[in-house]
Formats: sequence, structure tokens, C-alpha cells
Amino acid sequence: MASFIAYLISRTVFSCANIIMARTQKNKATSNHLGLLKARLAKMRRELITPKGGSGGGTGEGFDVAKTGDARIGFVGFPSVGKSTLLSNLAGVYSEVAAYEFTTLTTVPGVIRYKGAKIQLLDLPGIIEGAKDGKGRGRQVIAVARTCNLILIVLDVLKPLGHKKLIEHELEGFGIRLNKQPPNIGFKKKDKGGINFTVTCPQSELDGDAVKSILAEYKIHNADITLRSDSTADDLIDVVEGNRVYIPCIYVLNKIDQISIEELDIIYKVPHCVPISAHSRWNFDDLLEKMWDYLHLVRIYTKPKGQLPDYTSPVVLPTEHTAVEDFCLKIHKSLLKELKYALVWGASVKHNPQKVGKDHVMEDEDVIQLVKK
Repeated sequence: MASFIAYLISRTVFSCANIIMARTQKNKATSNHLGLLKARLAKMRRELITPKGGSGGGTGEGFDVAKTGDARIGFVGFPSVGKSTLLSNLAGVYSEVAAYEFTTLTTVPGVIRYKGAKIQLLDLPGIIEGAKDGKGRGRQVIAVARTCNLILIVLDVLKPLGHKKLIEHELEGFGIRLNKQPPNIGFKKKDKGGINFTVTCPQSELDGDAVKSILAEYKIHNADITLRSDSTADDLIDVVEGNRVYIPCIYVLNKIDQISIEELDIIYKVPHCVPISAHSRWNFDDLLEKMWDYLHLVRIYTKPKGQLPDYTSPVVLPTEHTAVEDFCLKIHKSLLKELKYALVWGASVKHNPQKVGKDHVMEDEDVIQLVKK
């Protein structure tokens, strides 16, 4: 009962604050006030969604799914938009499907193999408005979404695209930033010296006073702040909070078998969007290809000495970690200690094969042969 009352109070506070911010004219004179209000809301939301002590703060039964494979993709959406049907037809996993809402009550995992990579798919229970503030089981659903390498927001093409904004709002409130890069802001706490504020380009919103007021809300009075791009108060709050995750997202518009060709042409122009029919299995090829592009994975083929390369089972690495050292650690950490050098064939070398060290960065579909000491 107490948690329900706390939820109602928090919802009222958030609603009032959002109304105040929406009605406040945005200019230099009000930017400090708005920045401070946003910082206070961010702190309140973090306190609301962070489990207290040992009072059942876990992920909950059915939500804690072990991460397997080379990447994890989560299906997020409102109830009964076709997430379960999509998982069933993509991965061959039976996730209960019905014509009424809230059929899926726990996380249902599935696995597909695409271009040699093993990709885990998670059918998450439908989220509802207010999930970011703890309503329903939205907290557990979005907590699992934070662990994904890619999020598919599944939308019913027959319903307003306002659903898209609502889901984005819920995920943003839980610290998930979709299709964005981390703010180019340098932030370093220190023991003394006050706030050292530096900008390397013109700022349209933040100035020294606004930065100091936001940091004061977090009881930070000594820090170095460097703004390397035109930043907002939200950007600075994200950096100070330090718990944001930046995840690529694809909007999957389902049930296109129920709309006209003219409407389909319009949908194709929506950024980060793939129209499909999960029931009829239409346009799955485009969806899989876009999923692969957004995951940013690199395949490295192995070549045992004196044998042909093994093109059937590549070692799959994320784009930002494709050095020979990363390759060795992916197989076994002891392999790096035994490594003398590596021979690499492919786009990352000037001649084939080329002798390289552990710091050499490889590209997609390179072939590697390890030589031990």
C-alpha cells in the first residue's frame, strides 16, 4: 500500500513538473530554472526506480534471462502488437499468442543464427504508460531492455504512431537513449578548486551559471567541465548521473498486410523503421539485414596451420573491439599469454598474409592464424 501511495505521489510530482516545463518560455533567463528542475526530476526518478536494500529489488521471476550468444535483441512494445508472433516466426520459439492484451507475462528467449552470428532474441512483456515510474512490471521489463545490444520497438501500424513517442518517453525515463551518441562533455570531479568551466564551441543553452546550478543540485562544488559540442541541460544531467545506456533502436511497424500500398510508401520514409507482417512473414529479409547493420558486429574466420579457413563458424566481435587481443580474449584469456604473433588475410592488411601483433585492428571477414610462442 505504501509503495502504491509513493507511486501516486511521484506521478503527480512528475506530471506537475512536466506541465511547468512545457509552459515555461525557453530563453536565457529561464534556462537556469529549467536545468535545475530537470536535475531534480532526474534525481527523484533515480531514487524511485533504484531498489532499496533487500526489499525485493531483483529482476523478478521470469525476467532474469542469462545472456548468451554474440548479441542480445529485445522486443519492446505495448501489449498485443505482435511481439510474440514475431519471435515465434523468427526463432521458432512458441511464445503464447492470443487476441487479448498481456498474454506474455515473463521474458521469453529465443535464438537465431544470421551470417554466422548467434543472436539472442527476448520477447518482453508489454509495457504500459508509467512503466518508467514503477507502474505495473515496467521496471523489470525496462531493466532487461537496458542489457540489450539492440532494441526493436514493435508498433501496430493500425494504431497512432503516438505509441512510438510514449514508448520512447518510458525508455528515456529509465536512462535508455535510443539511436544517440553519448554527449561530448568532459566531466571530472576533484577535491578542491571550485567549478572549472570550459567551452570549445558556441553554446545555445548552457552557460557557467546554469552548469553550476545543476552541479549544486548533485552537491558537486569542485569539478572540471568541458563542453565540446552545443550541449543541453539534459546532456549534462546524463553525464553527471553516469548511468545512461546508449542503444541502437529499430521501429518495427507490424501488420502491414492490413494497409494500402500508398500508406506503406509513407511508412518506408520513417527513419530507423522497417515495416513487416509478423503473421504473414512479410519483409523479414529487410528486418534481419537492418538488425545486422545496427548491431555493428564483425566476423573473424580462423585458419588452422596447414588447413583451409573455417568459414562456417566465425568468431564474432563488436566493432569497437576487433583487435587481435580482443579476438584471443574472446576464445580464452590464456591464449593471449601464449601468442607470439598472428597472420592475417583480408581488408585490414596491405598484403596477404601479413604478420601482425596483438594491437592490430581487424575488419569484417578477415582470416586469422595464431602462432604461439
